[in-house]
Amino acid sequence: MSEPELTGILNVNKARGMTSHDVVARVRRLAGQRGVGHAGTLDPMASGVLLVCLGQATRVAEYLMASDKEYRARIRLGISTDTYDAEGQITAQADSQGLTRETVQRELLGFLGRQEQIPPMYSALKHQGTPLYRLARKGQVVPREARTIEFLALELTEWDPPELTVETHCSKGTYVRTLAHDLGQRLGCGAHLTGLTRLASGSFRLEQAIPLEDVERAFAQGQGHRLLLPLDAALSSFPASTVDAGTEKHIVSGQQVRLPAEQQGPLCRAYSADGRLLALLRLSDDGWWQPHKVFQQRKHDENHP
Repeated sequence: MSEPELTGILNVNKARGMTSHDVVARVRRLAGQRGVGHAGTLDPMASGVLLVCLGQATRVAEYLMASDKEYRARIRLGISTDTYDAEGQITAQADSQGLTRETVQRELLGFLGRQEQIPPMYSALKHQGTPLYRLARKGQVVPREARTIEFLALELTEWDPPELTVETHCSKGTYVRTLAHDLGQRLGCGAHLTGLTRLASGSFRLEQAIPLEDVERAFAQGQGHRLLLPLDAALSSFPASTVDAGTEKHIVSGQQVRLPAEQQGPLCRAYSADGRLLALLRLSDDGWWQPHKVFQQRKHDENHP
């Protein structure tokens, strides 16, 4: 009889130089299962929180990706690149010596709030099925649709001209490389990103993230499952309801159910009487709750022997 598939969320502290796919491939090999994916790409030059989903947790990755992010960005003034970061080719240089911390801080705060941001050409977004970065490497530039993003906080934490460090809290889909480039344009000297660390993805923080070497060591010792967080950690923003055995049967078979009137939509977590996450339910217009994602979880935690 084969071992049950591991299910849970792994908060990995990705090292600089690795791709997000590299991390997933490594975890897939360690866990011995194909059901592994990440929730939000980090560029190879970036480090920090990379959420890796195993088993049924891959079905809640969309909610992890939808959460706000926090970053620490290192920005170099006076040099622009085609990729907006240090890995690209220099496209322009200008003198930034006359800039003061106060001037940069003032321009930086001008980015606060909701705004339209155009994704960079060097990104994984696709144009007619082809990733933009592949087109960019061929010297092609295509129109990109602006995205509505939001900077909820921006703080200049270090000033060491021509470099500075910025910490930001932003919405999903925000390109910090573009922030660095646009800041340079506003200052009139150009700028690019030289380092990036993801400090948080939703409630998952860098302080709790685990280096890949420690993940490998834990799996080698047969303790990898102890690093996994429950898949409902991705759903904590939704209300929860505990149901009786009869309602549980209806839910796991995909049937609509009634919940207490105090439950509000559009989504709700449903738990069994013994604490298992059964499903994520969606409220219908007629007041019934329809199973949106049903999770198959055994009565005893399958991640623990």
